[in-house]
Amino acid sequence: MARRSFSEPGTEDPLTYAVNERDKSILSMVRSALATGNTMLAFQPVIGSVTGEPAFYEGLIRILDDSGRIIPANQFMDVVETQELGREIDCAALRNGLGALARHPSLRLSINMSARSIGYPKWTQILKRFLTRDETIGERLILEITESSAMQVPELVKTFMADLQDKGITFALDDFGAGQTSFRYLKEFYFDIIKIDGHFVHDCDSDPDNQCILNALITIGQQFDMFTVAERVETRGEAQFLVDAGIDCMQGYYYGAPEVRPSWFLPAKAAGIRQAG
Repeated sequence: MARRSFSEPGTEDPLTYAVNERDKSILSMVRSALATGNTMLAFQPVIGSVTGEPAFYEGLIRILDDSGRIIPANQFMDVVETQELGREIDCAALRNGLGALARHPSLRLSINMSARSIGYPKWTQILKRFLTRDETIGERLILEITESSAMQVPELVKTFMADLQDKGITFALDDFGAGQTSFRYLKEFYFDIIKIDGHFVHDCDSDPDNQCILNALITIGQQFDMFTVAERVETRGEAQFLVDAGIDCMQGYYYGAPEVRPSWFLPAKAAGIRQAG
């Protein structure tokens, strides 16, 4: 009998099989965590270039396994972004973020979402419930949409933004410069904030190419009257170049790592608040 080759249909080599089984296990853990509400946010400050103080915080979703350990996002995020599970993660991030805004009246917070969650009934219901309870939440909420996600459905994003900006909600274009944003759409989107992709920030104090790109992106933001934020600032030299270039805010490990329990944080139970589902 001839031996079957791993290249034959219906067969997998051992490494591919192991990777696929691992992915299935991780996705199963993510589904279980979302079903039980085993999620939280890590908060990273976005620092004003002039004041040196937090202008707002970004809330980054963290998903926990049954033992309470954080499941690394890089192990599942690329897979779930195009699935229903990705929308459920957006819902969890929104719920946690709005809960934090409800407990901290002076907090301004940005939350990530995919354009795929626009019109998703569960996501919309969560937002409406919190806004009904406290209309000031909308004025302190920033929704971050990645450049690549926004360009998949630009007309839908424009309508979505227009509707929610009327409620005081701010919008940020995340990872700006990494995607394929048409300047026509950039003008029509009316994003309030652009967050410049960290690849251009790396070594910007010594890399002339990144310096040129950053100066151009900052100028674009200023021309369109958008607040500019540099992501992944990690050194004093990078921060100084950005300040001199006219950036409005900076975010990165130089100013602080994401924390699940920053000094100001008050959990829902301590505040006596029941989060809206």
